Parts: sequence; C-alpha cells; structure tokens
Amino acid sequence: MDPSAKGLIFDLDGTLLDSMPLHYEVWSEICFEKLDFHFTEDLFYAFAGFSANKIFNEIKNITGKEFDHDDLADEKEKRYESKIDQLTVIQPVVDIAIAYHNKLPKAIGTGSPAEGSWMAIKAMGLDKYFDILVSKEHVPNPKPAPDTFLRCAELMGVDPKDCQVFEDGDPGLQAARTAGMIATDIRPFVKARG
Repeated sequence: MDPSAKGLIFDLDGTLLDSMPLHYEVWSEICFEKLDFHFTEDLFYAFAGFSANKIFNEIKNITGKEFDHDDLADEKEKRYESKIDQLTVIQPVVDIAIAYHNKLPKAIGTGSPAEGSWMAIKAMGLDKYFDILVSKEHVPNPKPAPDTFLRCAELMGVDPKDCQVFEDGDPGLQAARTAGMIATDIRPFVKARG
C-alpha cells in the first residue's frame, strides 16, 4: 500500500480473482472449436487486460479469418459464466481490499463485461467489499486507455493522482500510469507470497 493513496482501484481478473486459467481454458476451447486456431497460453497472457472484443479482433488479424467477433465474445462470456464455480481468489490482494474496507473508497475496474464480473464477485463473496464496478460497457475506450480507472476515481470522488491501482496486466498498468495514478503491479507481490 502506498501511504499517500486515498482511493483503491482493483482490476478483477488475475488481480482479485484467480480467473486467468479459467479464462484461458474457455478461450482455448472457443478458438479451437470455432476458428480452428490454437490460442497459445503465451498469446493469451500477452492480451491480459484487453476486452474479449479487442482480443477477437487481434485473432482476426492473426488468422485472416472473417467472423463476427461480437457473437464469439458473447459465447466466450457465457461459457466462462457457466464455470464460475471453479474460481478462487488471489488472497494477498483480497486481504488488502478487506483491510481497507470502510477506511478508503474502493472500486473495481475491469475489461470484462459487468454482468459476468458481478456474478463472479458475488460467487466469491466479495460483493460486501465493493459497490463500484466499471467495466468495458461503461467507458468509450477500455484499457490500455485510462478511461476505466478515471471513471472509477470519479465514482469514488477521489482525485486520480490519489488513487492506487492494483493490476496484473501490462495494458492495465499503462492505463493507470496514463491516468496519473499510483500503478501497482501485483505479479511480483503475489509470486513472492507464493
């Protein structure tokens, strides 16, 4: 925690929730079944923090195949939601959210759809710690643009420079820095805590 922080913003997938393996499983299934494309784990993690629509657009560029990326993004989210019971939390990050509950304003800023995000938050019992969620539907430009985190700051009533963002993806860290916020990469912290 940065002692100057007056508001906390958490990414969801890969930061609060250990959801990346489950997301990858679903991405891999969809890409193989629908596009005959092997979506490697390295490529998946390179796109961490991007919306499903943006990732499918990138896959379209890689494969040269024509498809409706909105339909596939919807199907990907539905499959993910059907497996939400397999999720776990990233405890060291959740511990921060719990420790500052009712002490500092908090928000979740995610590139995932709002409905599935709230479903996952409730399934993990985190809804009692958060009442602000900004998803890709709430901003004109998702990460790596700063819009998601700037909207979180606005809803919390905290100046962006006083917000600390917890992230696991390079696009999200870029978004936090562009917003003038305190960007915290949780990957080394979580890895060290094992």
